[in-house]
Amino acid sequence: MASKPLIPQVRKGRGATYDPHNRFAPTISEAEDDGWWQETPGSRLATEVRDEASKSALSWNRSPDLGFDRSINPYRGCEHGCIYCYARPSHAYWDLSPGLDFETKLIARTGLVERLRDELCKPGYACRPINLSGNTDCYQPLEAKRRTTRAILEQLLACRHPVTLVTKSALILRDIDLLSALAEQRLVRVFISLTSLDDELKRTLEPRTASPRARLRIISELDAAGVPVGALLAPVIPGLNDHEMEQLLEAASQAGARSAGWVMLRLPHEVAPLFEEWLTSHYPERAGKVMSLMRQCRGGEMYDAQFGKRMRGEGVFADLLSQRFAKASRRLGLNDRAEMGLDCSRFRPPHVQPDLFG
Repeated sequence: MASKPLIPQVRKGRGATYDPHNRFAPTISEAEDDGWWQETPGSRLATEVRDEASKSALSWNRSPDLGFDRSINPYRGCEHGCIYCYARPSHAYWDLSPGLDFETKLIARTGLVERLRDELCKPGYACRPINLSGNTDCYQPLEAKRRTTRAILEQLLACRHPVTLVTKSALILRDIDLLSALAEQRLVRVFISLTSLDDELKRTLEPRTASPRARLRIISELDAAGVPVGALLAPVIPGLNDHEMEQLLEAASQAGARSAGWVMLRLPHEVAPLFEEWLTSHYPERAGKVMSLMRQCRGGEMYDAQFGKRMRGEGVFADLLSQRFAKASRRLGLNDRAEMGLDCSRFRPPHVQPDLFG
């Protein structure tokens, strides 16, 4: 493992400062500093992409915490590099680290549209909204070249299948033609993830994502195009960005958001030490307070994965956040203006659909 840093190191454009051990590996390799090997300070890691032929398209879940039971993830890993990403531990399933590997060694799934078409044609398929970006962002930089997300949207529009999307990327505006066409038939809802209005915090917390100003512009442009759009405050980090909750909701509402939601910071498996190391590197004066508040919201632990608790936490501080969000949302009219659910009655399996815009 000589290519791995001996000690955590802040890298420009990357969220993680090191590669934690893959928890599924049968052995552990540990680098030892013999005084000879050195890494060039500030050196950058290039992004690597490998293809993976898809055996299926839809991923299914039974979580009562989620508003969908099926999703599609065009990519494994995410170059956005958000340090807090709850999806990081999934990279261990592919014998990769949830740290720097997660944001530099990506997997692009091929054949997804073909597999999706097959699954939508199965006898007995019951139409409910499909979520794009259930795990990693479907509009991360790799999408600009691969265009897998756009191809999926084209297929869903062709068979009139409802879809929901969550992203923090301005690349979604490339597909505003498809999203508008879906919206005309009540087949789409988009959520833009908002974390902070502070450019400096965004730069280190979410290195390769759109700026706060750009995300508000995305909301405005989608709303102007008739696409139902909401803001997702995720994650809310006690002691770091929680004080911005009302400001974020206000800015989103003024931009055109019709609804809003929020999610407490989640620190499963390797995300906890990665996030704590990030805090120590970038905000050492706040690290102790932030981690203390997180434990208060998680029953004294770094994380609680129980349904009903993992998204919002528990305790006095978590309850206060819930009250603040509810009060601000009511004041701004958010969620009161939320449109009715998506229309599943229009769905026609791909082999019987008449034409793309019919």
